[in-house]
Amino acid sequence: MTDSPLPALDEDTVRAALTGELAHWQLRNGMLERRYETGGWRASMMVANAIGHLAELAWHHPDLVVTFPAVTVRLVTHDVDGISHRDLSLARRIEALVRWRPTDADEGLTGLPDDPAMVYLRPDRPK
Repeated sequence: MTDSPLPALDEDTVRAALTGELAHWQLRNGMLERRYETGGWRASMMVANAIGHLAELAWHHPDLVVTFPAVTVRLVTHDVDGISHRDLSLARRIEALVRWRPTDADEGLTGLPDDPAMVYLRPDRPK
């Protein structure tokens, strides 16, 4: 691994990357930002801790705003004073982890019960 910073990306490049798996991320105040709406405080803490685990392994530390109904993630590469591929890469990892759901290929994993009291993450709203 190298410690040399990746260059900051221009705004058009960043906006072009915010499609597909990153469609719910936004460019706001010079940072990548994503809000995950949760089912409550415990879910918010679990999401924040999962993101913290990924960030620590990546040695790239987002700003997290953890509240009762949501977790907001903000990514920027401070040593280049802008958004770099590091931010986009970590955003993809966060998105994959937080939005993962069991599928038929995950034998024996049934997922959460269909009960409003068991809501963990709320569905994404359209942008």
